[in-house]
Amino acid sequence: MHQLLRFIVTKQVLLGAIKVSLLVGTLLNLINQWDYLVSAQSLMIGHTLMNYLVPFCVSAYSGARALETKNR
Repeated sequence: MHQLLRFIVTKQVLLGAIKVSLLVGTLLNLINQWDYLVSAQSLMIGHTLMNYLVPFCVSAYSGARALETKNR
């Protein structure tokens, strides 16, 4: 587990996770909050944050696991 955390904080994994999060999070926000966007209502901030956080976590974990497996 400790080694996995070291891989998560590498530049390669973090940059990849940020890119995935920005793309997927934006798409999820468009899908999930489209009605709020087109009617000029305020977005649900908690949902917006989660739409970016979940893909970031999944991508960071997947990238770290791939590096961990590669370095065995």
